[in-house]
Amino acid sequence: MNFEQITLIISLLQQMCVYVVIVYLLSKTPLFQPLTQVTISLPNKILCYLIFSAFCIMGTYFGLRIDNSIANTRATGAVLGGIVGGPMVGFLVGLTGGFHRYTMGGFTAFACMLSTIAEGLLGGVVHRFYLQQHRPEQLFNPWIVFIVAVVAEILQMAIILLVAKPYDQALHLVQNIALPMVLANSIGAAILMRMLLDRRAMYEKYSVAFSARALKIAERSMGILSKGFTPENCAQLARILLEETNVGAVALTDREKLLAFIGIGEDHHLPGSPITSSHTLRAIANNEVVYADGNLIRYHCTLDPHCRLGSTLVIPLRGEDNQVIGTIKLYEPKRKLFSSLNRTLGEGMARLLSTQILAGKYAAQRQLLSQSEIKVLHAQVNPHFLFNALNTLASVIRTNPEKARQLVQHLSLFFRKNLRRNTEEVTLKEELEHVNSYLQIELARFPDRLHVNFDIPEELMNQTLPAFSLQPIVENAVKHGISQSMNGGTITISAIKKSMYWRIIVEDDAGLFHISEHHKKPEHSNGLGMNLVDRRIKAYKGDKYGLHVECESEKFTRIVIDLPFVEDKLCCAS
Repeated sequence: MNFEQITLIISLLQQMCVYVVIVYLLSKTPLFQPLTQVTISLPNKILCYLIFSAFCIMGTYFGLRIDNSIANTRATGAVLGGIVGGPMVGFLVGLTGGFHRYTMGGFTAFACMLSTIAEGLLGGVVHRFYLQQHRPEQLFNPWIVFIVAVVAEILQMAIILLVAKPYDQALHLVQNIALPMVLANSIGAAILMRMLLDRRAMYEKYSVAFSARALKIAERSMGILSKGFTPENCAQLARILLEETNVGAVALTDREKLLAFIGIGEDHHLPGSPITSSHTLRAIANNEVVYADGNLIRYHCTLDPHCRLGSTLVIPLRGEDNQVIGTIKLYEPKRKLFSSLNRTLGEGMARLLSTQILAGKYAAQRQLLSQSEIKVLHAQVNPHFLFNALNTLASVIRTNPEKARQLVQHLSLFFRKNLRRNTEEVTLKEELEHVNSYLQIELARFPDRLHVNFDIPEELMNQTLPAFSLQPIVENAVKHGISQSMNGGTITISAIKKSMYWRIIVEDDAGLFHISEHHKKPEHSNGLGMNLVDRRIKAYKGDKYGLHVECESEKFTRIVIDLPFVEDKLCCAS
């Protein structure tokens, strides 16, 4: 490499700095956002063509005259136009830039026009290859762009040698400009793609803000969905979603029809109409989030060809056994691009709302059932537990999505067991499984303040007790004990066998349960849950069994439940 070539490389890189400044300025405008995605739609293709054609023309204008030719950075625009926009855009960008170069004259004018077209087509071929391989993200890999630009410049030098006359003059020109143009164009193309990639990463971060909004939606919508997954309640929820997300429109569906629609297009998206969108049907059938950005995946309204909506995100709502019970659909108008939404965050929001719908279905079922004491216990525990659980998920989901997913599973298990508890009695093992699903949520709420110990003999696991007996007791220990203590504490759940009965003990070391001398009986204490547990045990097992409280201020609160011991027939038979 001689001094003239080093000087030429520096000059060409100086030209590339102009591109960098232009790209930076464009990144502050809405014109830039389509360039951060694989361009599919016609408007974005036109925009891509105009921008990269301008780069080609500027590259020629800023070029340096050498041996009656021009050393330039025109190839950068042609290659990037093809990679981002596809073969047709690459061809048109190359044709525009090449024809402009041809009008500048010189013995290499025709050869440079052909080579510019070839460079645009080369970028387009790479574009099509990665789309066919279902790897569009590779198109934004700066190293791949660098390699494509190197090949493009080598191709240009070969065309100059084959086409330009006289050959000796063409050979002398290539010897002088080949290395500088290869380095300048390839490095410049990689830098510009790096800027596009960084800008796209910034757009992706907007989805993090959406996650916080989704969690706020869960809190705001809790009271609504607890009344049932009905069109009226869905309309209220859709309004909340619209206000919190600031999207163009929001819809909710069940598996067959539209339940609510608020926003742009509500004049023809009418609640009660059957689902016709292929994206919604796909989300329901495959139980997956479907993102039709109107660009890489096309979106067209099936109800009105003049609908202003241009993109949609469809999130399944899941019920028991992870079955899809409906969808939430977010829309953006055609003039506004839909930022890519992280799939995990989208599913997290759907899980939160699905849990609320489950709670709503449970509340509706509860109203239809008789006013039994076990249903009163469910009614007492679930609402505030669900509220606390959702707040816990709101905190965890932003920092640890995998942990949040596990908590949602525990929450689902908790409600599933509640809903399926139709029997009057359950085994201690089943009751402990129910309590454990509750405690996993509370351990996440108070990770450094709550500790739980179990001390249960295996021989007592098959003993029976009225369903839902431990849950209110454990919850009281958390809610009125550990959570109120400055330093937290430990809850111990144990069981022991006496001669004719067995005993369950739930103890916390907060010691915050205060009762007066004449209020030592559970029925006079402040806990409705403990009242009902004691009354149900007496009703099922007899008056000599039941619940009593032992406490010492700031040292411990101990809830003791006595139950009759029944010999395990399986053990006896063995």
